[in-house]
Amino acid sequence: MADRDGSRREPTFGEGRSRGSVREDLRLSPEDRVVPSRKGGSARGGQTSSRGGRGPEADPPRKRKRTRRGSVLGRITYWSFVLGLWGVMGLGGVIAYHAAQLPPIDQLTVPKRPPNIAILSADGTLIANRGETGGRTVSIKELPPALPRAFVAIEDRRFYSHYGLDPIGITRAMVRNLSSRGVAQGGSTLTQQLAKNLFLTQDRTFSRKIQEAILAVWLERTYSKDQILELYLNRVYFGSGAYGVEAAAQRYFGKSARAVNVAEAAMLAGLVQAPSRLAPNRNPAAAERRAQMVIAAMVEQGVITEGSAKAALVEPAEAVERDGPNTISYSADYVIDVLDDFIGAVEGDVTVLTSIDPRIQLAAETALTEALAREGVKQGVSQGAMVAMAPDGAVRALVGGRSYARSQFNRATAARRQPGSSFKPFVYLAAIEAGLTPDTIRDDSPVTVRGWSPENYSRDFRGPVTLQTALSLSLNTVAVKLGQEVSPRSVVRVAQRLGIASPLQANASLALGTSEVTPLEMTAAYAAFANGGQGVTPYIIREVKAANGKVLYKREGSGIGTVIDGARLPMMNGMMRETLLTGTGRKAEIPGWEAGGKTGTTQDFRDAWFVGYTSRLVASVWLGNDDNSPMKRVSGGGLPSEIWGRFMRSALQGAQPQGLPGGLWRTSPGLAPFGTQPSASAPMASARPVPPAAVGAERSRVPAQEKGFFERLFGG
Repeated sequence: MADRDGSRREPTFGEGRSRGSVREDLRLSPEDRVVPSRKGGSARGGQTSSRGGRGPEADPPRKRKRTRRGSVLGRITYWSFVLGLWGVMGLGGVIAYHAAQLPPIDQLTVPKRPPNIAILSADGTLIANRGETGGRTVSIKELPPALPRAFVAIEDRRFYSHYGLDPIGITRAMVRNLSSRGVAQGGSTLTQQLAKNLFLTQDRTFSRKIQEAILAVWLERTYSKDQILELYLNRVYFGSGAYGVEAAAQRYFGKSARAVNVAEAAMLAGLVQAPSRLAPNRNPAAAERRAQMVIAAMVEQGVITEGSAKAALVEPAEAVERDGPNTISYSADYVIDVLDDFIGAVEGDVTVLTSIDPRIQLAAETALTEALAREGVKQGVSQGAMVAMAPDGAVRALVGGRSYARSQFNRATAARRQPGSSFKPFVYLAAIEAGLTPDTIRDDSPVTVRGWSPENYSRDFRGPVTLQTALSLSLNTVAVKLGQEVSPRSVVRVAQRLGIASPLQANASLALGTSEVTPLEMTAAYAAFANGGQGVTPYIIREVKAANGKVLYKREGSGIGTVIDGARLPMMNGMMRETLLTGTGRKAEIPGWEAGGKTGTTQDFRDAWFVGYTSRLVASVWLGNDDNSPMKRVSGGGLPSEIWGRFMRSALQGAQPQGLPGGLWRTSPGLAPFGTQPSASAPMASARPVPPAAVGAERSRVPAQEKGFFERLFGG
């Protein structure tokens, strides 16, 4: 360091203070600072520029202002970055948390769609779909192009360009919802909707939306766009219990989704926004307005031409009416009841081919429902049932009630009612097998069995009559005497052999039909009279196929063998033929056809029956009230016979009349009896328990002591 005189002097630290020397000041002074030179200016502080510029004292304030502004901008940038980073980390944490609530991605699979059971009539037309979905799975290749494109146009126009989430669509929906101050448009993609339907609940929560987004991305990474769209079309809900486009098309338009037109496709696509509110069978006006929006979107995106759009707008889709009896649905329910006996648990979509003939089904439905509509109130009858089957046991028609929409209880297969005198053919067959003939004489006279005295419907007695006359006129006294003569146990065995599976009480009143049976059983039992004496097992299922075409079941076999001897069958047919010619069933006569049958009426007119047959068809009619209340003197020879005759004439229209198998008995063939042939005055069999005098007043069941029909069939 130099002194002012120019001589050099070394700095000392501490030494000068101890000697009292002047304190050295090592701090920089303003003169020591270097000032940037300006044009022509000095580099040393304190000097002005050669052009008279301002000195360094004028510059610092301007520089400090610039520094403060840059500092604020930097801080904003910095904290924005920090907050953004924390936001990303927070969002990642939230996503990770909700992802942890889901199954591991590597174990995630699309849940199986509940199986559908498509039930077809004998000619291949669809009767009904059964199952949780209401329709089978269809591939996107099977559908007309306008159908899947309609969904894309109205629900997710950027479907083929996004990756499961559509930020543009979400933003557009938010703006529209804010401007309309409500939820005017949804932001979920088709993939998100599918994820919700497949894996999640319908709760509208923040947690569910995050999981929905995660699953949507997974679906996009796992499946192609067409696969996702196909899954969506087969899973989305369309209202009225219909899941998937096939179920919806069948439910609303009565056709397959493979056959819908542009107008119908637009209406289906518009439905998913609000299935209940927009259902075309409930709110056709709203459904049509929504369909018009879909058509406009399809035109805007080039899915259809303006010409196609105009045609769809001129002829909008209309829902089919389903207000009729729809009794064919009883057949579908019966198929479901017995299906697992043939194929076990249903694991996937199956198609069931049945024996139901739509023309015969319609004839049965028309005959029953029109008669009840015309005479029901007047005659005090509210319900009825019908079963028609081919002589081999194939069910051709099944009507379980007058209206399936009002009551799904299947009276044809599940309601056990007293058959009354329609049970008497089993008594007479037991007597014929014991050696009697239609010409055998028995006395129509008062009879009492342990205090019970049955009466004839006419309240009088005819004296000695042939068995043929007694059966055709339905004389109760002769039937009870025959039942005691051959024994009630023998009658039970005959009835069970022919196909009655319900418990039968082996008592005196059994001859008058006091044990309860179903119309299906009675029809199957009478089939043996129509087919030459062969026992049948009633069936409605002919074939069952899986979705891939594999045959899971196919009916084979021809029955259970002979149950009526060929020599005695003509006797029974001759006696029951007489019932339609001169007896109680005259209203059931079919011109040109040999037909047999029997009427039945129970105590206090609670049940009225007619069961009859030709060589082509066997059918039963039951009328009554579900609460077992009496009708207004409705007997089997009245309204049931009329319904049966009208049905048969319609069902057999165009068929060539044929005689009954084995012919009709006209002269006694002199068959050897099974034992000593009883005479008209032969003593009664040993006394057995009988009901009180009012036949049918007690309806308690006593299990039959003999083996039943199905026990014999399956070796029980």
